[in-house]
Amino acid sequence: KPVRAPACAGASADPGSAYNIHVNGVLHCRVRYSQLLGLHEQLRKEYGANVVPAFPPKKIFTLTPAEVEQRREQLEKYMQAVRQDPTLGGSETFNSFLRKAQQETQQIPTEEVVLEVLLSNGQKVKVTILTSDQTEDVLEAVASKLDLPDDLVGYFSLFLVRETKDGAFSFVRKLQEFELPYVSVTSLHNPEFRIILRKSYWDSSYDDDVMEHRVGLNLLYAQTVSDIEHGWILVNKEQHRQLKSLQEKVSKKEFIRLAQTLKYYGYLKFDPCVTDFPEKGCHVVVSAGNNELNFQVRLPSEQIKEGSFKVTRMRCWRVTSSVPMSNGPSGSSPGKSEVKLELAFEYLMSKDRLQWVTITSPQAIMLSICLQSMVDELMVKKSGGSIRKMFRRRVNGALRRSDSQQAVKSPPLLDSPDASREPMAKLSSKLTSVSLRGISHSSSANDVGANDFHGNYAFEGIGDEDL
Repeated sequence: KPVRAPACAGASADPGSAYNIHVNGVLHCRVRYSQLLGLHEQLRKEYGANVVPAFPPKKIFTLTPAEVEQRREQLEKYMQAVRQDPTLGGSETFNSFLRKAQQETQQIPTEEVVLEVLLSNGQKVKVTILTSDQTEDVLEAVASKLDLPDDLVGYFSLFLVRETKDGAFSFVRKLQEFELPYVSVTSLHNPEFRIILRKSYWDSSYDDDVMEHRVGLNLLYAQTVSDIEHGWILVNKEQHRQLKSLQEKVSKKEFIRLAQTLKYYGYLKFDPCVTDFPEKGCHVVVSAGNNELNFQVRLPSEQIKEGSFKVTRMRCWRVTSSVPMSNGPSGSSPGKSEVKLELAFEYLMSKDRLQWVTITSPQAIMLSICLQSMVDELMVKKSGGSIRKMFRRRVNGALRRSDSQQAVKSPPLLDSPDASREPMAKLSSKLTSVSLRGISHSSSANDVGANDFHGNYAFEGIGDEDL
């Protein structure tokens, strides 16, 4: 059973005390201080004491409530530092620790199961996997079932989505290397949550690589048709007639080529939410694509305005979340009304004017993931790398990150800036917000990682003449 802390306010943070680890605003696992210490010692053994951040020391005596909270903060800082270090955060030691803890917390034994993965056209692909299989394993099992060649696997990703009543999908997040997809989806205890396969790049010129192969072409075609049907891609009457004609002729490549010329092709559309730009309380539909966030804003005057925020002009961004306490086995699930998520980014409006723009949306994490992956793709192109090399390859049956992906390193973690000071520009670029909450602090309803900044290493100073 999950470890529950003693009811008394001065709960001891001895090696038996439990902490909730939230990843991207959702309860991922519960761990004890002793388990985290074990992880720390393993990392030190593998990478050396000078690489691994300092770990909060053991205490002989029972901790006071203030010391319990201080230790939680220290452990949270430690986990953030590890996660945001390119070597440690991407290490198998760290990721397998989180996967194992996730499986133990959700009490799901290792066994063979059938997992259903959706394609964009609603088709279901059933794969036989182990409950302990990681994201990469599941993605490869789906690719194998579809006969998608190895060198195209990296162009696609698995996403956790929530199915809406009209059959469309609301994107929760891209499944990460530190989680077990079967455990992630079943622990939500809600049939609306599904796993879907979609392309995971932004530059439509990469479509050419994917269309070289029959299965890649079919997947891309199905996704394009679906995006048009759901109104994600804008189509006028004449374009609609042309597309219908190409569909009837089964001219899939020509269909995609025409779609590439349409507005919002390759964008991910988010559910209606609220923004403080251009004024507080505006209703907005945000789309991510073409290295920008597109806003369709409904002003209080009911007037609709459209504008875009380029990712290269975002100095930094952060996601803040309020996570309600839960001792239940499923923890908090995304989409519940009490989970409040915000994405705020600092934007270069003109040569000398930076302004914060905030989006309040249950999909804030997914928005942050989109921003980060756009930046990663830009940096790979800037360094002359190939997108094919961005993806992992299997070497002797084990997953290995390719050299060029390692070359795109995030800056070292800096101390979080004082809230009253001007935020620092270049902080860690890792997309994952890892936070800990001691279970003994049940009186506290919030879990706010307000200083978890994502610095943008593609940020460019732009002069007035470029605006």
